[in-house]
Amino acid sequence: MNAVEFKHVTKNRKHFSIEDLSMTIPQGYITGFIGPNGSGKTTTIQLMMDILQLDDGDIQLFGTSHKNHSTKQHVGFVYDDLYMYEEFTIKKMKAFIAPLYDTWNEKLFQRYIAQFNLSPQKKIKHFSKGMKMKCSLLFALAHEPLFIVMDEPTSGLDPIFRRELLDLLQQLMVREKQTIFLSTHITTDLDRIADYIIFIDHGQIVLQKSMEEIREKFHIVKGKKALLDNDIRNLFHGYKETAFGFEALFEGDPQLFEPFNEEVLIEPATLEDLMYFMTKEKQLEG
Repeated sequence: MNAVEFKHVTKNRKHFSIEDLSMTIPQGYITGFIGPNGSGKTTTIQLMMDILQLDDGDIQLFGTSHKNHSTKQHVGFVYDDLYMYEEFTIKKMKAFIAPLYDTWNEKLFQRYIAQFNLSPQKKIKHFSKGMKMKCSLLFALAHEPLFIVMDEPTSGLDPIFRRELLDLLQQLMVREKQTIFLSTHITTDLDRIADYIIFIDHGQIVLQKSMEEIREKFHIVKGKKALLDNDIRNLFHGYKETAFGFEALFEGDPQLFEPFNEEVLIEPATLEDLMYFMTKEKQLEG
């Protein structure tokens, strides 16, 4: 079953458009959402959260409209700024937010306050960027959502809490069966914890696969420049040439390159490799 389904979604903005976008977010897993700056990640999330109104198409959360109020009760949204509540303390925020949710868990709320080392009496405007993210996470988790949406959650966090956050997300997914949608430019985080990846570029879905498929099918091929003829170039999702050789992204069975013996080096591709070379492929096509 899918937690979220985008069906032929279109949104035209002043300098950017998403056209005929279809994608699915499987339930009970961590799905990573990647793409270059300006690719449409934030717009897609805002459409899903009903912050922006779509021009055409349909978005469903757990099989019902994303506009359904009862469905929204089951969604936790973690974003990288709390500008709306700068003058609030955590205590005042709770008085405002907790009554909105039928599933508010005060015991869980207090547990996360202690775990995140947050002061309930301190105004949000005095928090660091990392503390604001922890605060956003606190309120997203305290009503025990089935679906957690995170927009750049590890940005600005110190390395220790970043690792703790990723461990926490894995625990939530495994123990609580929560579905997590994680939009980030820090692809190494997703290399560690994601089950599925959706890659968007210029408002279009470039790739949607499981991490298992990505690890099995995508490799980096390195070799001497003399090997890079037109037939070889056409095998790749983008390539980079240097004075000494080439580096390219290959999708398929790496045994294809066995006849080259030691003339080529084959390595597993990271998500950063996928983003770099697939974006480069579009540039080469353009």
